[in-house]
Amino acid sequence: MLRIAIPGAAGRMGRRIAALAIEAESFDIVAAMEMPGHEAIGRDVGELAGTGTFGVNVAADLPAEAEVDVMIDFSLPEGTMKFLPVCLQRKIPMLIGTTGLTASQQAEVADTAREIPIVQAANFSVGINVLLKVVAMVAKALGPDYDIDVEETHHRFKKDAPSGTAISLARSICRSLGKDYGEVAVLGRGGVCPRQPGEIGMHALRVGDTVGEHTVHFGNLGETVHVGHSAHTRDTFVRGALRAAEWLVGRKPGLYDMQDVLDLR
Repeated sequence: MLRIAIPGAAGRMGRRIAALAIEAESFDIVAAMEMPGHEAIGRDVGELAGTGTFGVNVAADLPAEAEVDVMIDFSLPEGTMKFLPVCLQRKIPMLIGTTGLTASQQAEVADTAREIPIVQAANFSVGINVLLKVVAMVAKALGPDYDIDVEETHHRFKKDAPSGTAISLARSICRSLGKDYGEVAVLGRGGVCPRQPGEIGMHALRVGDTVGEHTVHFGNLGETVHVGHSAHTRDTFVRGALRAAEWLVGRKPGLYDMQDVLDLR
């Protein structure tokens, strides 16, 4: 069984990772963590996940005696940056699904990946990662005459905008067209702001309990092409993450993503 540790175990994703890992019976949760002072500390991870008593209580730190094959982190940036050096010190492969990292935090992830294998993705859905490949192909085939906008919708509790997945979609398009995301991305529009050639509009909606919807719009004066993906449940991200965790074991140090896991390079 693959021995996993779960930071952010009381979060929406953390609970589903625990639940599906327990149900799969091919994973062994050896540690579950939350930030110091969190109300879940001391509670059984299985009870938090809704699967019944499991025998592992949530702690503030990774127990020294825990033998971990992969740490699966969908917490918050502060959680990721807390456990990143722990994984480095103990040579634990790490899967990072946290979004909203700053440039300096991302640089630390990249530096750490020189010493341990890390799979990092803004979205671990298999469908979304196929979409990342598809939008690049569509953008290149349609050419520079097509306007491009990326639209995403998430639940009201999501803190970062645009979503990490929306940014990944735009970056994939930029790579295919030889553009720089930082130079062409426009975050929403307001007032008098006529569209500029080559820009990519980024639009974020926060509505109710929407799990995740992403659509890339390509249009010129004669037609519009819409390419999109809707996640119906967080379990789709969890299943992709567990698949990636199994893939990660035994890999050489490096910073990987789901394109590597799915052999889409």
